[in-house]
Amino acid sequence: MSVISQGFQGRGRRDDRLPPGQYETHDFPVLSAGPTPYISVDEWQFTIDTEDGARHTWSWQDLMALPKSTPHVDIHCVTRWSKFDTDWEGVSLDVLLEDVESAAEYALVSSYGGYTTNLPLEDLLDGKAWIAYAFDGRPLAPEHGGPARLLVPHLYFWKSAKWVRGIRLLDQDEPGFWETAGYHNYGDPWHEQRYWGD
Repeated sequence: MSVISQGFQGRGRRDDRLPPGQYETHDFPVLSAGPTPYISVDEWQFTIDTEDGARHTWSWQDLMALPKSTPHVDIHCVTRWSKFDTDWEGVSLDVLLEDVESAAEYALVSSYGGYTTNLPLEDLLDGKAWIAYAFDGRPLAPEHGGPARLLVPHLYFWKSAKWVRGIRLLDQDEPGFWETAGYHNYGDPWHEQRYWGD
């Protein structure tokens, strides 16, 4: 006598876009490590500092003058929710890094409010990352990181730092806020890299 029905397929994922251990949501949950900073676009600026100390700075007006991209991507949070088909507007990191001379291999991203997160520099290049300032056709709300956030959709969403203010290019990796608290150093949702040791 068979214990398992011939038709039983297990609890496989419903969608091949859903990484293991994730569930789909139609909401956009708000999760933050601290209070929401409110930065006016008149005061906002973004900097890239190279490993040799050179600084490149953009005001909000400078950012708005750059060619815009409209990424249509799925996003995945380490708390296990995934949201499909999100629409953003922003500037590719390829554009911002185009005239930045650097031999660095790592980046430490910083935010208004003190948050930091680290990534290999290659994860910010080749159409993989943006400074996003609009979501779903509207200016990005402060609770979602407005006026601008980093968007790196191929990694867990804590790597997409809210309220982004700068990137420091480094020769050696330097873990950020959640990484020093035990989150995985890289954060690939397809490998369930949620915590150190995963």
